[in-house]
Amino acid sequence: MSEITVEKSFATQIVQAIAWRSGSQVIAQLIMWAATFFVIRILDPRDYGLFAMTQSVLVFLSLLNGQEFTASLIRTPELTKTLIRQVFGILVLLNGGIALAQVLIAPLAAQYFHTPMVAQLLTAQAALYLATPFVALPSALLSRQLNYKVQAKVNLVSALIGAGTSLGCALAGFGVWTLVIAPMCVIWSRALGMTLAARLGVLPTFRLKGAGGVVWFGGAMLLSSLLWLFQTQSDIVIGGRSLDARHLGLYAEALFLAQIVTSKFVPPLNDVAFSAYARLQGDRETTGHAFVKSVRLIMFGALPFYVGLALVAGPFVDVVLGPKWDDATPIVRLLAVAMPFLTVQVLFAPATTALGHPRLQVWGAAVGALIMPIGFAIGVRYGAVGMAWSWVIGAPIHMMLTAAFSMPVIGTSARALLRAVMPAAIASAGMAAAVLAVSELIAGIAPLPTLAILVAVGVAVYGGLVLVVARPIIGEFANLIARRGAVA
Repeated sequence: MSEITVEKSFATQIVQAIAWRSGSQVIAQLIMWAATFFVIRILDPRDYGLFAMTQSVLVFLSLLNGQEFTASLIRTPELTKTLIRQVFGILVLLNGGIALAQVLIAPLAAQYFHTPMVAQLLTAQAALYLATPFVALPSALLSRQLNYKVQAKVNLVSALIGAGTSLGCALAGFGVWTLVIAPMCVIWSRALGMTLAARLGVLPTFRLKGAGGVVWFGGAMLLSSLLWLFQTQSDIVIGGRSLDARHLGLYAEALFLAQIVTSKFVPPLNDVAFSAYARLQGDRETTGHAFVKSVRLIMFGALPFYVGLALVAGPFVDVVLGPKWDDATPIVRLLAVAMPFLTVQVLFAPATTALGHPRLQVWGAAVGALIMPIGFAIGVRYGAVGMAWSWVIGAPIHMMLTAAFSMPVIGTSARALLRAVMPAAIASAGMAAAVLAVSELIAGIAPLPTLAILVAVGVAVYGGLVLVVARPIIGEFANLIARRGAVA
């Protein structure tokens, strides 16, 4: 097989993987959002405040679940049954220990937040960890083959189960327990589906002789995850003691809306990117080119979303969440300004890690773990809005520092990244001007028509400007779609 044929075959695999991973993520998120926004209208902000308190513990312990060790299965040139069993054993030990630890920590967390209900919620949520080994290990084995088609089908079924469960529980009056039961159904259905799909027919072993490389690599990624967690959960930990449940709930849901792209759509792309970069180890020029291209394509879709969300935050919150959430509007607007920087920042980790430099991911996470908590500690004095301002100031600093020590390894430059983002930035600026002008003309009308008009104007203007200033990007998307069509 010629080198050109191999390159085309690999490129086709990447396109197919992106199509299945991202496409299924979009559909799954639409299913979950349809249920989520309906549930938000039924539940009270206090329910989300209680849930946010448990998440500060749950997310911390979840980062100890060992999923980072499965990344070594994707990177290793020679995959053996012994290595698979060793990673399986690590996952079982870690998650069993975490489940027990959460049960023991639950009363202390309830005491910290001055809310007894937190202990009951955390105790029930401990069962989530027991499913993790049966999700993480099969997913890694399938990802190594760039087989995201089967994973996509399992994830879609799980999303349907989760959506149905959340709607049923909310309508039945389960309150905050709706937010506990639905994720439980999602992860356990995924565990069953992934285990069957990957034909996981091995038993875990707890003898780790010869697994030093796996432990080192996984340990470095685990450390970076812990630092990342310290950064991302410090706002809830700090705000949970200073803000009441309602204001904490407003902040938490505003952050959820602002991070939709970064938390829901970028991770699937990063999953595929990690597998692809791992295949390109040693080819720094190709890796750098691929990274810049990924930044350009992702910001082409993400930047107008963030700009648009900042502009239409008022009617969006009123229509989607309901009038009782109107106080979240200024928080959403500020967070939307910060999110483009966070989006670019999280794109560096899969590239540097897949190329064999997990320490850079550790450094990047350490920078965020230093900058953001300091900002939250200062910002919380001014309430939830002050915490949002901490993101506006801290996220750009974090992104620039991460880029500074990651770009040389990846094989790119600040100038190349700026050129990649510039077309989307110009088109988004033009869109913002048009939306602001129209919003002045239609001031005073009801939220729903206001939102519909502004979104329509934004989409039309952004699309028109892209045709003028970013025509090559349209060509890149067209090539991806054509290649995907050829594969199908």
